Amino acid sequence: MMVQDEDLIDFADDVPPPSRRDGEPAARWTLLIVDDDEEVHAATRFVLKDVQLCGRPLRLLHANCAAEAAACLAREPDVAVILLDVVMESSDSGLMLVRHIRDTMQRSEVRIVLRTGQPGYAPELKVIRDYDINDYKTKAELTHTRLITTLTAAVRAYDQIRTIAENRRGLELIVSASADLMEAHALNTFAEGVLTQIAALLHLPGDGIVCAQKGSPLDDRDKVLHVVGAAGRLAPYISHPLEQLGDPEITAVIRDCIARKSHGFGPRHTVLYLHGSHHEAAVFLRTHALLEAGDRQLVTVFASNLSSCFGNIKLVERLNHLAFHDPLTGAGNRVSFLTDLAEAGAGERGSGLVACLLDLDRFTDINSALGHDVGDQLLLAVAARLAEAFPGCALARVHADGFGLIGPAALLTPERVFATLQAPFAAGEQQLAVTARLGRCQIEPGTSGNTLFRRAEMALTQARMSPDRRECDFKPAMEERTRRRLDLIRHLRHDFLANRLAVWYQPQVALVGDGLVGVEALLRWPSDDDFVQPPDVFIPLAEDSGLITAIGEWVLDQACATLHRLQQAGGPALRMAVNVSMPQFRLVDFPAAVARVLAAHGILPSALELEITESILMEEPGVVLDNLKALRESGVHISVDDFGTGYSSLGYLRELPIDTLKIDRSFVVEIDSGRGDLFAEMIVAIARKLGVGTIAEGVESAAQLSRLRELGCDIVQGFLYARPMPVEALEAWIAGRPKDHVRH
Repeated sequence: MMVQDEDLIDFADDVPPPSRRDGEPAARWTLLIVDDDEEVHAATRFVLKDVQLCGRPLRLLHANCAAEAAACLAREPDVAVILLDVVMESSDSGLMLVRHIRDTMQRSEVRIVLRTGQPGYAPELKVIRDYDINDYKTKAELTHTRLITTLTAAVRAYDQIRTIAENRRGLELIVSASADLMEAHALNTFAEGVLTQIAALLHLPGDGIVCAQKGSPLDDRDKVLHVVGAAGRLAPYISHPLEQLGDPEITAVIRDCIARKSHGFGPRHTVLYLHGSHHEAAVFLRTHALLEAGDRQLVTVFASNLSSCFGNIKLVERLNHLAFHDPLTGAGNRVSFLTDLAEAGAGERGSGLVACLLDLDRFTDINSALGHDVGDQLLLAVAARLAEAFPGCALARVHADGFGLIGPAALLTPERVFATLQAPFAAGEQQLAVTARLGRCQIEPGTSGNTLFRRAEMALTQARMSPDRRECDFKPAMEERTRRRLDLIRHLRHDFLANRLAVWYQPQVALVGDGLVGVEALLRWPSDDDFVQPPDVFIPLAEDSGLITAIGEWVLDQACATLHRLQQAGGPALRMAVNVSMPQFRLVDFPAAVARVLAAHGILPSALELEITESILMEEPGVVLDNLKALRESGVHISVDDFGTGYSSLGYLRELPIDTLKIDRSFVVEIDSGRGDLFAEMIVAIARKLGVGTIAEGVESAAQLSRLRELGCDIVQGFLYARPMPVEALEAWIAGRPKDHVRH
């Protein structure tokens, strides 16, 4: 008996509307009717015409057999409910289709309502138990009302299952996206990834921007918000300040999010607040409706993960920035300069470029006299002026007081570089005039960055050593000289450790009485072929290599041991003169070290004379004066070597506790000329005014000796009397002197 159709009231008002993703149209529920009876299709269309379920209209699909249904499902991914006839081309075709849908097609969300025109053909309990279906009805009992009720329950179940699946998918996406984003090492890559992942999470078109608080990468000093990633119509604004968007609404929403430090959900937008340990960002997304509670919860969880990723990206960018930039000036550092040099050397434009190294003069004095804050401000000012003067050139701070430049040779000329530094620099309250030395190297294609840097340093070293030039261009011969110099340093170190260095001695004779009054200890470096390296060659090598302190201590010990040997042999009362280097004088305990050596050999302090050069006196007067006073108070004599070759102040000399001025050999050689004689006479006069003695070195002729005696010089040494000699030869020389020529 047919059951009379009943009118149906739309049940949508009694059912809360399902969640709908923003950006989707007013979606329809898709229903698939599978039956081999055309009348069933027509009746279903008639009953469901203009019906809405849970707030949405219906979209009906039809299939006349299981094969058509399977093909339709393959094309339609969003079928919500299937009304399926159990018996069609075969008695179990409907049930086989159910198994195909669930097992083969893996469509677990779609709801299936079985309909049969043969009651009892398939036992209801068994079908419900063995097949994943939602309901089992006979066609006779599916009246208008019951059909709508059944479909409403099925649609509701489908929506709930889909929501659960979407949430699960969203959480899985969050975990996966967070892992992917954590691997990003650049802020722009991270920003692009955020937009992509959120758009996928919410099924939104990618129409948003990411704004981060930064100047140079993550620089706290610049609070301007910049767009670091964008999609959709806002993509052209990447790397621009936020204000340039020209959209006051977006700007206001993002600034409000940053100010409130919380997410913002509006009817036309979503803004997520991200923060690291010291930095903040905002993710703006355009929407067309307020996000549902479930979606808000998802993006909130996602934002928490993004904040962790954001902190990681900021840290990586900060580390990357510090790896290639000088933290004080913001210019590149040595690493970035070497990278730029390598790129320039590898490019075809290399032949037109030069690498420059610029070293500020007396920067250490500025730090010492005015403080490191002033020194830092000076470096900032120099870097800023160089960047302004040479905007197209690579600029880096490569040393504490040195900068590097890479650019066209026609632009980076010495004249232009020095002209840039000519005006004084403002450093705090100071106006500082700066001079510098410049080394340049032509960039040849195919040359490595390290090689180019080394060549520029060679040129800079030559410029530093030159007394009358401030700049130097690299020449190939410099590399050979440098290689030879390094070889000499290596051999010097080896021979010193192997105890192959020697101390020779040159007698010092008083002009009054012609008596032997002292000897000077002179370091010698003999080689296998009996060649002796000149001291003016290897002493600078020892200073540059750091060996000079150890060698100086050894020479002092050897000299005192020799003096003790001479005294024990009943020799004359001599004073031993030993040269001292600046690195030795810098040692705080140098006077104490001298006292220990004297005590170890039983030598009175008055029997030792330490010679320091005039340049040492002027280089670090504070350190020098303290040590000189301590040594002089202990009884050690002090002699100023090479006097007249430097620029010491007579006023400063009056303050120094010295005993002797040594007239340099260069003046003695020219004593027969007017100039040499004038300097020698002047030095003797200064010594008399200061109340100290004089020693002339390099005396080789009787005429020189005669003139020095006329000038009133006290002591002389030179080839005229004796060449430097080993201790055994010195003992023989002393023994061969007439007794009245040896002072006891």
